[in-house]
Amino acid sequence: MTAIAISEPGGPMVLKPEKRKLPEPAKGEILVRVRAAGINRPDVLQRKGAYPPPPGASDLPGLEIAGEVVACGEGTRRWTVGDTVCALAPGGGYAEFCVVPESNALPIPHGFTLTEAAALPETFFTVWHNVFERGGLKEGERFLVHGGSSGIGTTAIQLAKAFGAEVFTTAGSADKCSACVELGADRAINYREEDFVAVIKEATGGKGVDVILDMVAGDYVGRNYEAAAVDGRIVQIAVLGGPVASADFSKLMVKRLVHTGSTLRPRSVDFKGAIAAALEREVWPLLAERRIAPVMDMIFPLRDAWRAHERMEEGDHIGKIVLDVG
Repeated sequence: MTAIAISEPGGPMVLKPEKRKLPEPAKGEILVRVRAAGINRPDVLQRKGAYPPPPGASDLPGLEIAGEVVACGEGTRRWTVGDTVCALAPGGGYAEFCVVPESNALPIPHGFTLTEAAALPETFFTVWHNVFERGGLKEGERFLVHGGSSGIGTTAIQLAKAFGAEVFTTAGSADKCSACVELGADRAINYREEDFVAVIKEATGGKGVDVILDMVAGDYVGRNYEAAAVDGRIVQIAVLGGPVASADFSKLMVKRLVHTGSTLRPRSVDFKGAIAAALEREVWPLLAERRIAPVMDMIFPLRDAWRAHERMEEGDHIGKIVLDVG
């Protein structure tokens, strides 16, 4: 099969096509003929040598795919050859074939293209667990997501709104803010021109927001504490602004805040399978009705994965970048 490998740690051009032996599904796994694969920030970090795959996972980048099941390992029950699925993968998605645990695969929502379906798993698994399970967002609460025009952000805005939250977001341009409002954000804050803490305090009568999904860290940590409501929950999923921060921890105590965080890739197959089951039950019906959908930015052919990484690192994208594997 053709796959895109990381020839050495470095910039986008280190992503090189090469021939690889087809992987074989082990017990409880399925082999998928990949038709499309999503691009995510962890792929970029892996390419740079900063996010190695977990033990036993493929060294190829790629954490989400869509395609047809072509083989089933021993003990598989749900999927059969010919089924179309989208799936969360521990790695190996930038290839014509990819092995995934069967419990981490989901049916493709009615009416979705394969490229749309490939844009679902990584962001929807991440947002569901961190916003609704870890952050405990409830109907009627106020929610803030930083980076609202990203794949994570566009997903978080739609899901939070669909489940009855008042939604705030930050983004870096007027066009990105407009896109966030069109998706359902009640207020999009241009962080280059406005102070999100001041805007949120004014908009909420000084009460703040109940849940914050943050991928920035750095100096946003202390500002998140300021913007959070009493008993607020802050969930950290990345540290793009730096992993070290200085903050006034008295805010944590006085407001009774919870500051937590998680990474998805190293978690167990069973853990991810439980998220998949919750998504199929709670979110997949909304996708089937097109009440929510992935925001598609650009689609690149597999051989041009390096261009897809350039697009992500330029920071101009709105929504998901996807590879068409063919």
